Amino acid sequence: MTGTITQAAIPHPRGTGRARQLWCSLPAELARRFRPHADPLARRILDEVQHAVPEYAKPLEGEFGKMIVLAIEQAVGSCIDSIGDPVSTPDTWPKLFVEIGKRVHHDGGSLNSLQAAYRAGGRAAWRYVAELGQAHRFPAAVLCVGAEAIFAYVEEISSYSVEGYTLAQAMATGTLERRRRRLFELLLATPPSSPAALATMAKAAQWPIPDRVAVVALDPRTEQQPPPTPQVAADVLLDLEGPEPCLLTPNPERDLRGLEGRLPGWRAAVGPRVRPADAATSLQWARRTLDLVRRGLAGDHPVTHTADHLATHWLLADRFLLDELSAKVLAPLAGLTVKQRTRLAETLLCWLEHNGSTPEIAQALKIHPQTVRYRVSQLGELFGDHLADPAKRLEIQLALTAHRLLGTPADHA
Repeated sequence: MTGTITQAAIPHPRGTGRARQLWCSLPAELARRFRPHADPLARRILDEVQHAVPEYAKPLEGEFGKMIVLAIEQAVGSCIDSIGDPVSTPDTWPKLFVEIGKRVHHDGGSLNSLQAAYRAGGRAAWRYVAELGQAHRFPAAVLCVGAEAIFAYVEEISSYSVEGYTLAQAMATGTLERRRRRLFELLLATPPSSPAALATMAKAAQWPIPDRVAVVALDPRTEQQPPPTPQVAADVLLDLEGPEPCLLTPNPERDLRGLEGRLPGWRAAVGPRVRPADAATSLQWARRTLDLVRRGLAGDHPVTHTADHLATHWLLADRFLLDELSAKVLAPLAGLTVKQRTRLAETLLCWLEHNGSTPEIAQALKIHPQTVRYRVSQLGELFGDHLADPAKRLEIQLALTAHRLLGTPADHA
């Protein structure tokens, strides 16, 4: 078999997916060679699915069993029909895989198991194709495109089934409020929900997906009585019943201005503005900021913004690295008494923050300028050339600042 694969030279039909484009780019002769293998390949895929996924290990009976078998046969046939045929009629299989997703939900099946079945089927298909390709000495370039096409196809059919499952789930959920609660759960899910699932649930919840969102973590300012419900716009998603209350605004520019006045009785931490798919990340940092507030490391305001405390988050992000840095750059203080270490560490940080200005250091520490000069002289003897090296000075300042925030000794490591 000869010939090269030149996708750019083939007129792809408008609206076709990546998988179809890849199949179309393959030499048409492949379709003739693969067609006699359609049934054996379908059986191989079904066997692998039942072997790899416990939920499908039982005999596939009833309407759902028929649908799975039909889906495998349709998938194999559709892929073969698309080989080298860029002008063929667009496939009708998307509707079938949407219906499979709906059926899985209706039967109480697991969406994770269905997606695992698709992945197992894709692996089985690729092994079969690779074996056949080696037997017939297909060019490596052809096999590479074939592999990419198989797994692109698996990704596409999986997304259609997720859409069907989510739609069935939304319809079963009932009221708009419940649909929005489910949407909120999907937005904050870890790992992130698929775009298809979010789009389907958002449509069912009548919630237009925005470009950016922000999540606000909430904490009652008193435990004596539950605070009132925050006064927010109708499209703000809200969860006050969980152990860690929060809200999500689809319009940060509108809702974050004057937020304090709409949260009576609540302490709030605002996460960064992110794409809707990254809402869980915004919530994560909002909760970390709320933790800083509880520990007294970010003031005690009704509303605290993560963006105002990025340096603090960064300094305290990894305690192991902080201890390693401290052991490295503050080693000259190790041989001193606790009192000496505390006094000189305080002076050194102040010296770094005030660019070595003796009057400013004396005023900040409330000590005599001559005492400042004496301590700075001691520090010069201890640290030597390190205090003249900008990179070393930065490391020392970072370590000392982090320990001051934590309230721990500078030689804690």
